[in-house]
Amino acid sequence: MEELGLLVLAGVLIVVAVSAFATRLGVAAPILLVVIGIGCSFIPGAPRLEIPPEWILAVVLPPLLYSAAVNLPAIDLRRNLGPIAALSVLLVIASAFVSGLVIWLLFPDLNFAAAVAVGAVISPPDAVAATAIGKRLGLPQRLVTILEGEGLLNDATALVMLRSAVAAIAGTISFWGALGDFAYAVLIGAVVGGLIGAISVWVRSRIRQPVLTTAISFVVPFLAYLPAEQLHASGVLAVVVTGIMTGHFAVRKFSAQDRIVERMNWRTVQLLLENGVFLAMGFEITSVIADVRDARLGVGEAVGIGLLAALVLLVVRVAFVAPLIGGLRAGRARAERRVTRIQGAIDRVEATEFPPEHAARVDRITSFLRRQHADASFLSREGLGWRGGAVIAWSGMRGVVTLAAAQSLPTGVPYRSQLVLVAFTVAIVTLVLQGGTLPYLIRLLGIQGVSARESHAQLTRLAAEISAAARAMLDDPGLRRADGAPFDPEVVAVIRDADLAASAAVGSFEEWEAQTTPLQQRRELQRLLLETEQAALTEARASGVYPSHIIEAAQRMVDAEAARLNAPGG
Repeated sequence: MEELGLLVLAGVLIVVAVSAFATRLGVAAPILLVVIGIGCSFIPGAPRLEIPPEWILAVVLPPLLYSAAVNLPAIDLRRNLGPIAALSVLLVIASAFVSGLVIWLLFPDLNFAAAVAVGAVISPPDAVAATAIGKRLGLPQRLVTILEGEGLLNDATALVMLRSAVAAIAGTISFWGALGDFAYAVLIGAVVGGLIGAISVWVRSRIRQPVLTTAISFVVPFLAYLPAEQLHASGVLAVVVTGIMTGHFAVRKFSAQDRIVERMNWRTVQLLLENGVFLAMGFEITSVIADVRDARLGVGEAVGIGLLAALVLLVVRVAFVAPLIGGLRAGRARAERRVTRIQGAIDRVEATEFPPEHAARVDRITSFLRRQHADASFLSREGLGWRGGAVIAWSGMRGVVTLAAAQSLPTGVPYRSQLVLVAFTVAIVTLVLQGGTLPYLIRLLGIQGVSARESHAQLTRLAAEISAAARAMLDDPGLRRADGAPFDPEVVAVIRDADLAASAAVGSFEEWEAQTTPLQQRRELQRLLLETEQAALTEARASGVYPSHIIEAAQRMVDAEAARLNAPGG
């Protein structure tokens, strides 16, 4: 037990250290951690590590998927649902069958169902490394969203396929039965996820203590995963649906403090679990190799087949992405035509005088048309060309699910230890080779996202809209307090001046870009003031003159001001 505790402690320290230096080195942290894990596993006297697959699938995977799903905007998912579904369902199925066929031909005593099970194990890419690299290098947001969405949903496809293939090994399921099982797992998983998402949001919205709501959020992934699995549905899909619903309704249902506390806590959980699994993946390789040797099977043969399987998966992915990009380009042309048609419909509605009793219905129709117009404008503006397709095709790194699913193969499967090593080889090779070279590919292709100038211009426009709505509320003659009494005009004037100052803080791009403007001088002076205040507070804390609860209250005030200053437009 002490040895396990030391391993966990060392793992946390390694994860933190690597995460801190990965950005400076220009390498995604998961890649470095896998390499470090492999190196540590070969240290003389290093303990043998074997992680039960159920720990990964039932304990680590749900919170990882939930934290990623919460941060994936539902509107981005909806706009990119077509390519995400194609990559996470159709491509996974194709990859499983093609790679399974190759494995079936290479292992003579392996039946086809078992080979497809191995194909399902190695088919789902893990988008952690790809999205980490993409965000750091400034990939277009649509490209990052597609990779994130694929990484969230393809695990469900792969695990359901694995379960059906394992049942087929025992001869308890037919092709049509497997198809029905897949449909059932997806439908019930989505329903369970939707119910848990709605219930958890409703409960948490009625608790006004951020610590308690965050504590509830830690069990929500398991509340979604476990019932779905008990119903023989996709627990992974249930977790993803719950996370997306929570993220979508958090803005309206949760307080700002709830969102801030939860975001920071979940980032910590995600950092430790996500990177910890990659470190364990590398460290566990010696145990996998030892199992192959104990079974008197060839290590080199398994590694060679793993390299071949990785190549096959890459070829299948490239062959799949090419027509997908072609379809997206054709969709872009259709979206451009839709923009014109929808704008014409909006103009006709706005130009028509409707009876007053139809005003609410007209507003709903207009809002619907504006959303459709925004979606079509997005698709026509954010097209994906062959360069984006090249990035998607090369972003096929395997990871967490492959690690756990490989070790969940039935013990009676022939060549089991070799097949596990094949899966590990695929995961490590794709992660290190493709993940390590992805930044160079992105730079070579010259892919860039929205420029800083355009981003700030959009932020300025949005801030102006928000400020205009706030000023309209302040100028409303019917503005009243909760008890019906009017507000003091002097109070309203102070708030109006503060709002104007906050709007001016966003400034034009030229002001934001320059470093010697009055705005920049004010921000610099405010930082100096905060540093002075913090120094005085630290001295007061050390003196012991004030009670600790007073010191902590003052610290929260200083921290809140620092957070406001460091926020965009602060």
